[in-house]
Amino acid sequence: MSLFVKNPIIFQNIPCTLVTGFLGAGKTTVINQLLASKPDDERWALLINEFGRIGIDGALLASSQDNDLEQKNIAIREVSGGCICCTSQLPLQITISRLLSEHHPQRLLIEPTGLAHPRELILQLSAPYWQTALKMNAVITVMSGEQWQQIKYRDHDGFQAHVRDADVLIINRYTQLNISEKQVLVEWITKLNSQVKIIWAASGLTTSKTTNSSDVHSSDVHSSDVHSSDVHSSDVHSSDGLVADGLVADAYSKTLNDQLNQPSSIISNQRKVSISNPKKSMIGLQSQASSLATVPSSSSSTDETEAQANPQTSADSDLPYRYHEEQQDFQLAGWRLPAHYILNADDLQNWLLALPNWQRIKGVVHTSDGWMQINFNPGSLTTKTIDPQTDSRLEIILQLDNTADTHAVDKATGKSETENDAKASSLLIDWEECDRELMALVI
Repeated sequence: MSLFVKNPIIFQNIPCTLVTGFLGAGKTTVINQLLASKPDDERWALLINEFGRIGIDGALLASSQDNDLEQKNIAIREVSGGCICCTSQLPLQITISRLLSEHHPQRLLIEPTGLAHPRELILQLSAPYWQTALKMNAVITVMSGEQWQQIKYRDHDGFQAHVRDADVLIINRYTQLNISEKQVLVEWITKLNSQVKIIWAASGLTTSKTTNSSDVHSSDVHSSDVHSSDVHSSDVHSSDGLVADGLVADAYSKTLNDQLNQPSSIISNQRKVSISNPKKSMIGLQSQASSLATVPSSSSSTDETEAQANPQTSADSDLPYRYHEEQQDFQLAGWRLPAHYILNADDLQNWLLALPNWQRIKGVVHTSDGWMQINFNPGSLTTKTIDPQTDSRLEIILQLDNTADTHAVDKATGKSETENDAKASSLLIDWEECDRELMALVI
């Protein structure tokens, strides 16, 4: 297939924002908040790169936007099957170019997979090809306070990598942290990235739980290194807690939206390196791991992109199917089922939650309670009724190795890990048995 067009469109300085974060950090929530702030007269585009081979995040976002993306002038392009930045620049270049030429957005948001190192994507977007086409704004990284509390996340290189390559760090799910733990968290962040701007997500605040919380945020470890721009409900003098919470949410939303127009020092510095030493921009890129999937992958990234853009091209005769593969220290598996397969809702949830060492479960599934959106991570279990889909999709991510000592003391918080936090170090799954168990849930 030829990659050339007769009259190529030249793109100039389209604002572009990366929204990164480790697996289950809460990127989708932040992206929804950004999309909700879009001016009515602007066209935006969102590129989602999923690590697994079954596209689900696009459906999750579409359902959260009440399925009126076209009316809102929001285009979503989903690329599954692994990190688009791990092989060469061509898949990324094709995907972004098509998205820009087909939808002519005035702003582009990119959500890379949570299991990839953001440095790889930053290296590619620092290449000369993109330096005039895209105006790279601040890299927004989302981090879960609940995950940070656990050694297996905090000491994970991939978890730390997102903090290192952030211009702005959104911290959510932190209400369980006391003042001293928040102080330790800020110190930990500062050691990894002394220039990052910290924003504490308002979604984690309530007027009843923020007493003295402003003491933590107003007294930075190093005021020149950590910039906290959040407004807290304890700072708002109002007898009406709902009014106070509303002011906090508004202030957070404004602060978050302001980051869309802030330049990225991370990418700017890398672009300078790429110009002075072009070869260096490709250092560290790794080939994509071969798949153990029972269903063959697409023959090319171009075909993969086409399939995502046109889900109807997958014939029902190809369903049901399942894939599984191992990436880094995680096992990924996914299923696609015909739309007429109806699964018992309660039994499905029980089966999913019983899976060993699960780190993320997501799906759009036809159940006995109707079509449901499933979005589970260890800190949050969310289900939501959605409109009927063309098929059911389910994807799970299990952690392979967790070598943390079950009796080890957390160096940062001084607390001991429990057996539930540090399970067996090896994980052997009989995927054919999983297939049988899942099919047994079909009514």
